[in-house]
Amino acid sequence: MANLTEALVPGFKRLTAADRPGMAQPVPERDIPSLPWPTILWAAVALAAALLAAWEWQWRAYGVAPSYRNSDGAWAEQRRRINSGEGYALVLVGSSRVLFDVQLPEWEKVTGVRPIQLALEGTSPAPILEDLAKDPDFKGRLVVGITPSLFFSGAAIRGDVVQYYHHQGPSQRSGHWLSKHFLEPYLAFYDPDFALATVINRQAWPPRPGVRSFIRVRKLSVSEADRSTQLWQKVETDLTYQRMAQNIWAQRFNAPPPSMNTPEKANAVIEAQIARTAAAVKTLRARGVRVLFLRAPSSGEFYANENRNFPREKTWDELLHRTASKGIHFEDYPEFQGLNLPEWSHLSAHDARKFTRMLAPMAEQAFREMEQQ
Repeated sequence: MANLTEALVPGFKRLTAADRPGMAQPVPERDIPSLPWPTILWAAVALAAALLAAWEWQWRAYGVAPSYRNSDGAWAEQRRRINSGEGYALVLVGSSRVLFDVQLPEWEKVTGVRPIQLALEGTSPAPILEDLAKDPDFKGRLVVGITPSLFFSGAAIRGDVVQYYHHQGPSQRSGHWLSKHFLEPYLAFYDPDFALATVINRQAWPPRPGVRSFIRVRKLSVSEADRSTQLWQKVETDLTYQRMAQNIWAQRFNAPPPSMNTPEKANAVIEAQIARTAAAVKTLRARGVRVLFLRAPSSGEFYANENRNFPREKTWDELLHRTASKGIHFEDYPEFQGLNLPEWSHLSAHDARKFTRMLAPMAEQAFREMEQQ
């Protein structure tokens, strides 16, 4: 081909190595030193193991024990049960209060039914509610938890988990399976809150001018394999840690999201969340699904902030009216008063069990009344 080009193109000249200095460099050859490489390898492995053991010991001494991760893979595994033959199950959706406060073993003891736990921390249940409304396989019962500051603002820190479920690939499924069976039950430091990068980022670094930094939410819960979750005991017993958790909530009380920083914007957002919920409930009800709303307890400054920014008559009452649904609000029941909420937003493990034992028969009665209508 090069000879043909030389014949047809006047002035064509084939470049040689001398014509293109720097383009073709000799390949460097480096001598590998004669060292005891197997010994070095095993020394590196031993050092890595020692460092991991020290990191594990550090967090166990802090009070951390191995528990299952509340990962997207764990949520998808539970969501998949609905499409694998459990379409008539009792499903729980909501935010962290439903996740932490409704104890699956206690519900099962009272009713004989163990719910599917699909609640997600820091996230309105609206995206999950809409996903279930589109799923013809789901024909069971649904408890929808309402945390006013999340539900009526549309906050969805983990809202992308629905898309994760629908597009989860084989490598993601296998990765979750390996993590669940070989790492999570045995390693305390495997909790994302204790990853090295996370620990480094939350150190008390010097503040930068003009930058307002928020303390990120710390570990609050421990979970079982099926996402049965309860408040971490340290939040209840370690008063310093408890106060830190309260301060993390408090820093958000006077910083509404930009979409709700005026009364007009706030009203529009609340209306939009109620409207989307009403549409989803209508679709579910047409398929025979019974929907029950739940307002779990809160206290202290968290409760005061919710009442100030999301008054009951404008949010909870309007939601039940627009959806024509039943609801259980903790304010309406003497037995739900005086429960222990160490950081204002979630029940202690002991009182979560107590709360569930009282809640389960109330919910069952409400569902029976709906089914008789």
